[in-house]
Amino acid sequence: MIRILLVCIENSCRSQMAEGFARKLGRGKIEAFSAGSNPSGKVEKVAIEVMKEKNVDISAQKSKGFDDLKGENFDYVITMGCRAVCPFVSAMQRIEWDVSDPKGKSIEAFRQVRDEIERKVKEFFDGL
Repeated sequence: MIRILLVCIENSCRSQMAEGFARKLGRGKIEAFSAGSNPSGKVEKVAIEVMKEKNVDISAQKSKGFDDLKGENFDYVITMGCRAVCPFVSAMQRIEWDVSDPKGKSIEAFRQVRDEIERKVKEFFDGL
């Protein structure tokens, strides 16, 4: 089983959506986790709403930090554009996805980010 960690700063939008898509699209092949370097403690309601439009329910997911993942090992760590503020997490491979943060923007901005993340998750799985 391949283990991936999806990372953004607050673990409230981008990495949560990526985790939702990874769990749905990679069912039976991967274990997906997400975390943030400065977790907000909540998943943005608009992120939950736009993911429901794709039949992906992330309403039970929690915003968490790296301390919540101590002792976990990952095959891949995928960051969502946080670059310097994302601390090092041990993994066989690190991947950077430069995805803009939709927090505080319109629902359409959330949809655009959601669709970009969905494409990137599909491309990632196609490359495995």
